[in-house]
Amino acid sequence: MSTNQYHAVIMNPADNVATALADIPAGATVEMEVQDLHFRVQLQAAIEFGHKFAVKRIGNGQNILKYGEIIGVAIADIEPGEHVHIHNLEGKRGRGDKLGQAK
Repeated sequence: MSTNQYHAVIMNPADNVATALADIPAGATVEMEVQDLHFRVQLQAAIEFGHKFAVKRIGNGQNILKYGEIIGVAIADIEPGEHVHIHNLEGKRGRGDKLGQAK
């Protein structure tokens, strides 16, 4: 599958996930840039519009960062190109007991 045919957005150089701007099939390679960083990720699974995927390895227990903000914590190791959703993320937003618990 060709590169750059598929679109995703990453907004902050600290982010470890990107968001699909359209449905992207499994196996597609997606390229993104944010400031001086370039990411090239081959998707391990199909990613639906609006869903997240890892752009770098996220270890179990590490914070998941989107738009420069902590949105949750990984509950399993997540490899680049993997779908990041409720099966491998525990949300922190809106949970006063989880906010501020950086790992």
